[in-house]
Amino acid sequence: MKESPENTEEYRYKIRHSAAHLLAEAVLKKHPDAKLTIGPPIDDGFFYDFDVDITFSPQDLASIERDMKRSVKRNTKFERNELSKKEALEIYKDNPYKIEIINSMPEDEIITEYSHSDGKFKDLCEGGHVEKTGEIKALKLLSTAGAYWRGDENNKMLQRIYGTAWESEELQKDYLDKREKAIESDHRKLGTSLELFFLDPISPANPFFLPNGAFIYNKLLEFVRELYEKYDYEEVITPQLFSTDLWKMSGHYDFYLDNMYMMEIDDKEVGVKPMNCPAHAIIYKSTLRSYRDLPLRLADFGRLHRYERSGVTHGLTRVRSFSQDDAHIFCDQKDAANEVKKFLEMLKESYSAFGFDKPRMTLSLRPEKRAGSDEMWDLAEEQLRKVIKEFDSNFEEVEGEGAFYGPKIDIFIPDVMGREWQLGTAQMDFSLPERFNLDFINNEGEKEKPVVIHRAMLGSIERFIGILLEHTGGDLPFWLAPNQINIIPISDKHLEYSKKVQNILLEKKYRVNIDDSNERLGQKIRNSELKKIPTMLIIGDKEMESNTLSVRTRKLGDLGTLSQKEFIEKLITL
Repeated sequence: MKESPENTEEYRYKIRHSAAHLLAEAVLKKHPDAKLTIGPPIDDGFFYDFDVDITFSPQDLASIERDMKRSVKRNTKFERNELSKKEALEIYKDNPYKIEIINSMPEDEIITEYSHSDGKFKDLCEGGHVEKTGEIKALKLLSTAGAYWRGDENNKMLQRIYGTAWESEELQKDYLDKREKAIESDHRKLGTSLELFFLDPISPANPFFLPNGAFIYNKLLEFVRELYEKYDYEEVITPQLFSTDLWKMSGHYDFYLDNMYMMEIDDKEVGVKPMNCPAHAIIYKSTLRSYRDLPLRLADFGRLHRYERSGVTHGLTRVRSFSQDDAHIFCDQKDAANEVKKFLEMLKESYSAFGFDKPRMTLSLRPEKRAGSDEMWDLAEEQLRKVIKEFDSNFEEVEGEGAFYGPKIDIFIPDVMGREWQLGTAQMDFSLPERFNLDFINNEGEKEKPVVIHRAMLGSIERFIGILLEHTGGDLPFWLAPNQINIIPISDKHLEYSKKVQNILLEKKYRVNIDDSNERLGQKIRNSELKKIPTMLIIGDKEMESNTLSVRTRKLGDLGTLSQKEFIEKLITL
């Protein structure tokens, strides 16, 4: 029986888990020698991994999907069967993947399998299914990919099929429409079409930024630097390479070594920095600090390097080398709340410039294993709780999800697909001052430990560009667009007037290009639209004779004919 509406997510889980079984059944029907591995439900769908000696084609997916829908029409029950470990090992003895799963279970654990198609298909499974196959009202196979068994690149590469399933055709259509929009807005695709960046195997997971992309990158840094000046941050530049001594002191050598690039120089081991905080601790410690020096706000755009496995790297959103709008605030504990408040004010100002109007905030509280005393945690959590309430009364408290070194606020932004991206963060840190023996002289002349606030607004600049491209579909804010205005002369005789207009706009610091190619007018307009240029100026006889401009904008539509003065005034609203 169908679940009540309040259990929608649980019901969808069952639909998608059941659809994964139908997928496995259909693949085995066509490829009896295929070995089944695992097939879980995931956000918006499901997948199944197969050990099979073929690469699935789009035609294969269409045929498999038809077989799955036939199974839905048969409307057979999902039946649960309990097995002992010994029985399960015997039944699945020819499947090494299932045997590995079974052997990982305790000896006395009851193992379950589920069947459908009147018992003709069975699979090892802990459950979570609809009652009958007919309850899967809509399903669609989406794509294939390679996937290592257990996610370990040392294991065999399997063939994965992704799909989606819903409780109605309408809901599935809505999802597929959004998915298609997201595919069109994929930042990797936009990066190529807008000539922003590309990736090359010569330097895996490290993007090459082209002139347009480099402009956006540097404009973002300029934007952040202006905020830093307003909010009293000091920018520093720190080394890329540090002795192992630093990484042992910071704890990275024990807990983060697998993600670091290490090398030997002059017979000494050194590491490329994956984050800036240890370097900022060294700067803090380089001189005696007084309460009069605090708060000390150190910002750093230094390049960071982290090893990411090739299977998880993704365009700009998961790279191996990147830069952050990273900063650390060293302050007295009693001033920490006010510092976080100022940071959230700066963050709110920055997000409004990108059209991020509805961020979601969470407050992550103390984990079981943590640094610092309970009294320190009590104070820090209450400070952050009071601050966050001023910005988002609907914030969520998350028990046990704070960092081991302190509680934190995380800020999430939804994109056009409804996906959430964690961008900003403010994290209190009690551990770093202890590890690096940082202190300051308080107003009573005594040594006292500062608290450190790790904070970022945009996070990784590379990742932020990827998210912004997908959020806007490449229609960047006017101030951030590499080419803001495209002047399109209808013929060569309009070129001289076009150049005069260009020079006027260039003097006012606008970024202007003239399309003087031999393309027809319609194609020039089309090219400008494909490049997502915010504004087009069409110039023909009428415009040249009347000293006017024919204006089209992506944001406001066709504005008709404007004088040069009217156009420049209108640019302020873009």
